[in-house]
Amino acid sequence: MIQATERLRAQVWLGDLVALGATAAALGLRLAVDDVLPPGFPYLTFFPAVILTTFFCGLRAGITCATLSGLSAWYFFLPPTTGFVVSAQSALALAFYVFIVAVDIALIHIMHTASARLRHERAVTAGLYEQQRTMFQELQHRVANNMQFVAALLTLQKRRVGTDPQAALAALDEARVRLETISRIHRRLYDPDRISLPVGQYLQELCADLLDATGARTIVCLVEVPPVRFDLTRLTTLSLLVVEVVTNALKHAFPEGAGGTITIRLETTAPDRMALTVADDGRGIPAGFDPETSRSLGLRIAQGLAAQLDGTLTYSGGSGTVVRLDFAAAAPAA
Repeated sequence: MIQATERLRAQVWLGDLVALGATAAALGLRLAVDDVLPPGFPYLTFFPAVILTTFFCGLRAGITCATLSGLSAWYFFLPPTTGFVVSAQSALALAFYVFIVAVDIALIHIMHTASARLRHERAVTAGLYEQQRTMFQELQHRVANNMQFVAALLTLQKRRVGTDPQAALAALDEARVRLETISRIHRRLYDPDRISLPVGQYLQELCADLLDATGARTIVCLVEVPPVRFDLTRLTTLSLLVVEVVTNALKHAFPEGAGGTITIRLETTAPDRMALTVADDGRGIPAGFDPETSRSLGLRIAQGLAAQLDGTLTYSGGSGTVVRLDFAAAAPAA
């Protein structure tokens, strides 16, 4: 119920009208029962009006209703009636009224504030859970890809070795270098100290490691990024997305041994929005490809990472493939 009143409390002018109406209703009801009540109940119908108005319409409306109700009770029901006369009896009654409504309004306001804070903390917790779930899924996917790559690398080197011991040593040494490169990529992705680097330099180093790890010596990676910086969380998420898209391009965009170019661009599209594009000049999108219906784990991970950046991911073909991420330039304010 508290959450349901949030939209009503946001309408300030409506709260003022409700406060005025509640005061009028409380005054009318108090006048109607005045003949049957014993002396000494000037605020009987006004307390519920103040409490309900504060609960449903917020702090300002509650204070407005309390003020109007107090003046009405003072004028009509505190002796001497039909006037704002201050006596010892009326002053005591007014002080009692002010204390009671102040406590009621304060408690209701604290309750609303605590409820809003709790909802915010739940939303933050849910967001963190989703982020951790996606990153864990991405990590599993990345480890699986790396294990497949290591297996393929060792199989390839095995074919080249034959019975030559020197060739075997060279093959093992090359495999070691590739594995060290993969390890370096992971350290870059999860190293908090990398936050101090400009985004362009960071992505350039990351792409260089990816090219080394996959042995794509005929592929060139160009990074065109303005001198911007992101907080660690957003930089990590953006990096994971770039790694996913670039890795996919290296695996599928270019025929084996063919040369090509992968271009990464980051630009500002609005005061609060940016666009990241990863374009290659490879084969292009396969016929019938639909990201909405694709069951690819890598694609689902990329979509999840885009959602963490408050962004949308789109794919376009033609002469190569262009993956575009439109996302918020900064994290939403807490």
